[in-house]
Amino acid sequence: MKVGIVGAGNIGASVAKKLAKAGHDVVIANSRGPETLPDIDGVTKGTVEQAVEGRDVTFLAVPWVAMDAVTEGRDWAGKIVVDTSNPILPGFVFADIGDRPSSAIVADKVKGARLVKGFNTLSPERLERDARTVIFLSGDHPEATKVVAELVESAGWAAIDLGSLEIGGRLQQYPGGPFPGLSLVQQD
Repeated sequence: MKVGIVGAGNIGASVAKKLAKAGHDVVIANSRGPETLPDIDGVTKGTVEQAVEGRDVTFLAVPWVAMDAVTEGRDWAGKIVVDTSNPILPGFVFADIGDRPSSAIVADKVKGARLVKGFNTLSPERLERDARTVIFLSGDHPEATKVVAELVESAGWAAIDLGSLEIGGRLQQYPGGPFPGLSLVQQD
């Protein structure tokens, strides 16, 4: 698949490594430009536009405070977007999001996209393990969740669909959900 990753921090880079190793066409980007990106084997350095346009799936792997800057002014209609964020502000302060799941807030920022919540419950080290590490997914568009699950499985992880953003998104939300930090490995 053609995959874009916006955000080259720990989570973005870990996801990029695994997906590129699995043979996917991966473009990674950040707000500062391609020249500031790390070298990752098999991953193309690009702009945010290149990581969003023409991609089968785009990951938003940016800090909560950067979400508006990355999402505003872009056409998200019909795109599959994976939200890897947690509502944490600088200084490890939890953002006030009221009683909504954070994924619902991100879905509002990418109007018209089919949002899938995932990859936010584990550390980068656990994402990079050579094991069938379980990746929890949630979304309101089953066909989009299925595409992301196929991507997850192709990279050697194990996908578990938790259902809607309202239910599954709350299960994997940090803080508050029971799944953040829970590291499961699927046995064959």
